[in-house]
Amino acid sequence: MNTPTEIQVINGPDGKPAFVVIPYAQYVAQHNASNGLTPHEVVSRMVDGASAIKAWREYLDLTQEEVSQRLGITQSAYAQQETSAKPRKLTREKIAAAFGIKADQLAI
Repeated sequence: MNTPTEIQVINGPDGKPAFVVIPYAQYVAQHNASNGLTPHEVVSRMVDGASAIKAWREYLDLTQEEVSQRLGITQSAYAQQETSAKPRKLTREKIAAAFGIKADQLAI
């Protein structure tokens, strides 16, 4: 599955890629995911009643439409997953990949 991102490639003097710039929220999410950490903002939203999927989407500053495009589904189909009490493991894995986090972080 190809996960679209908002990256920018900066070429060096030789014309070859030298740097990649990614949105800060995506960097933080990936950094936290590699450490198995869930940001306080995500946990706080979950305590307030949001699902883990919704809390992560809001933390990453993504719209339902953006996530649904990454997943290749309709916005309404994604919205159902976001409100599901316990999404299937495969669904969590696909959404986690679209977010750039580990699937375990959606099973909280």
